[in-house]
Amino acid sequence: MAFMFQFHKQKKEKKQHSLNRQIAGGIVLITFGAIAVVWIINSIFFGKFYIDRKQNVMENAYTTLCEADLTGDLYEDDYRTTFESLCANENLQIMVSSAGGKVLISSQEQNDLIMAQLYRSMFLAQSQEDSRVLYSDASYSILQLHDPRMDSDFLVLWGTLPDDNMIIIRSAMSSIEASVLLSSRFLVYAGIISIILAILVAILMTWYITRPVLRLTKISKEMTNLNFQAKYIPGKHPNEVDDLGIHMNQLSQTLEETICRLKQANADLQRDLDLRDQNERMRRDFSSSVSHELKTPLALIRGYAEGLLDSVNDDEESRRFYCEVIMDEADKMNHIVSQLLSLNQIEFGENVMTMEHFDLVEVTESVLRQNQLLMEQEGIKYTFEHPKNCFVWADSFFTEQVLTNYVTNAIHYCKDEKEIHLTITEQEGDVRIEVFNTGDPIPEDCIEHLWEKFYKVDKARTRAYGGSGIGLSVVKAIMDTFHKECGVINHNNGVTFWFELDK
Repeated sequence: MAFMFQFHKQKKEKKQHSLNRQIAGGIVLITFGAIAVVWIINSIFFGKFYIDRKQNVMENAYTTLCEADLTGDLYEDDYRTTFESLCANENLQIMVSSAGGKVLISSQEQNDLIMAQLYRSMFLAQSQEDSRVLYSDASYSILQLHDPRMDSDFLVLWGTLPDDNMIIIRSAMSSIEASVLLSSRFLVYAGIISIILAILVAILMTWYITRPVLRLTKISKEMTNLNFQAKYIPGKHPNEVDDLGIHMNQLSQTLEETICRLKQANADLQRDLDLRDQNERMRRDFSSSVSHELKTPLALIRGYAEGLLDSVNDDEESRRFYCEVIMDEADKMNHIVSQLLSLNQIEFGENVMTMEHFDLVEVTESVLRQNQLLMEQEGIKYTFEHPKNCFVWADSFFTEQVLTNYVTNAIHYCKDEKEIHLTITEQEGDVRIEVFNTGDPIPEDCIEHLWEKFYKVDKARTRAYGGSGIGLSVVKAIMDTFHKECGVINHNNGVTFWFELDK
C-alpha cells in the first residue's frame, strides 16, 4: 500500500513538473515580468523623460525664434504660418511682447493670463515654494511652476530675444500627467492582452517543442519493456531533438541485436548443457547396458569353459556342445560390439554418408536373398510389391543396413500365418518402404521406447534369437542422418515398420 501511494505521489509530482508546464510557465512569467518592468519604468521615469523632452522642445523653439528675430522675419505676416505651425506641432503657447508690455506676437487670443504668468515668472518665481527653476542663464530661464488661479502646473521658458523684446513659452503639465496616466493604462491593457497571447503562444510552442520529446519518452518506455519496434521519425527540418531521436533509434537497434545475440548465446549454452547432460546420461546408460548385455554371454562362456577345464563330461559330444555354446555366445558378443560401434560412429558423425542415386528395388531384393534361407528354415512366406524401378537419393550401404534390421526383426517376431510383406510406394517427393510381419502387436506403452538403445519388448524372446536391442537405435540414427522419417504401425494381426527416402 505504501509503495502504491509513493508511486502515485511520484507520478503526480512528475505531472506537476512536466516540461509543458515549465516552458509555458516560463514564457508567461517572462512576459508578465517584462510588462511589469515596463510599467514601473513608465510610472517612475516617463514624467521626467517627458519634461526633459519638453524642455528641449522649448529651447529649440526659443532658438528658432531668435534666429527669425535676427533675420527680421519674426514680426512679418509671412512668418505667421511658421509661428503657428511651431506652436501647434509641439503643443506650445508662445507670446512675444515689448518691454512696455505690448504684445507683438502671440499664439493666444487672450494674452492677459500668459502676460501675468510672464511677470510672475520674472519677479516672483524665485520666492514661490510651488515653483522650481529647471535651467537658467543670461538669455532665458526654464521653470516648473504652479498657477493657483488655474490650479495647474506649467513648464515655462521666459527670456529676452536679440532685439530685447520679452518672450514666454509655456506648456501645461496636465498634458504630461495625462500622457503618463494614459500610457500606464495602455500598458495595463496591453499587458493583459499580451499575457493572454503569451499563454496561447506558450501552449502552442510547448506542444510543438515537447511533441518530439513526448514521442521519445514513449519510445523509451517501450524500450524498457524490451519492445524495440517503435522508431522515432524525424521531422522535415531536423533539429537537435531529431538527432537525439535518430541516436535513440540506433541505440534501440543495437540493444535489440545485442539482446538477440545474448539470447542466442544463452540458448546455445543451454543446448550445450543439455547435450552434455544427455551425453552423460547416455554414457551412464551405455555403460550400464553394455555391462548388462555382456554379463550374460560372459557368464555362459566362463561357465562352459570351466566345465571343459574340469572335464565335467568326458565324451566328445558334450565337449563339442560346450564349445558350440562358447562360440555362439562369443558371436553374440561380437555382434553387440559391432552394432555399438556402428551406432556410435553414426551418432557422432564419424561415418561419412555418401549420397548417391540408386535403385531401391535392387537393394531390397539383395537383402531378401541374404535372408531367404533363414525365412525358409522358419517356414515364413514373403511377398514384395514394388514398381519396376525406384531410384532414390541416399547412402546405399546404410539403406541396406536399415532394411536388414527391419527384415531381421520381422523374421524373428513373425508368428501365426508367418507372412512377411514388403511394399515400396512412390509418393510426391519421396518413397515409402514398409515391412509387415504377422504376429503379436507391440504394446502401445512400448512403442515410444522402441528406438532407445538396448530396449527390448520381449527380453526372453530377444535373448533367444540373440538380439541386442540396438538394431532399431541404429535405424533411427541413420534416418536422422538422412533427415527423413521412420516409424511403426500396429495392426490386429501384426506390425508394420516403415521409413522414407528422397526420390
